[in-house]
Amino acid sequence: MQTRNPILDEFAKLTTGAMGLAQAAGEEAKTAWRAQTDRIAAEMDLVRRDEFDVLKDEIAALRAEIAELKAAKKPAAKASSKPAAGTSTDGTQPGDAAG
Repeated sequence: MQTRNPILDEFAKLTTGAMGLAQAAGEEAKTAWRAQTDRIAAEMDLVRRDEFDVLKDEIAALRAEIAELKAAKKPAAKASSKPAAGTSTDGTQPGDAAG
């Protein structure tokens, strides 16, 4: 048969209470730290990671669109740079008097 020691019971209660208090203090410190770092980041005008990733994806899409537009424009630019039939490279018609 085991006897209950009131000193050990009180010590166990005290330890349990201290652990709960330490855990609550840790959570409070974590919350305070996050609030402080968010305030500093806002003052420094930093961008959040999720916002950065969205902008990165948008930039990649815009670059791809620009590349497509440039590729579509190249054949048209080559066709327009050729002189029309019957003209020379200086834009004069054959048989025009120079000068």
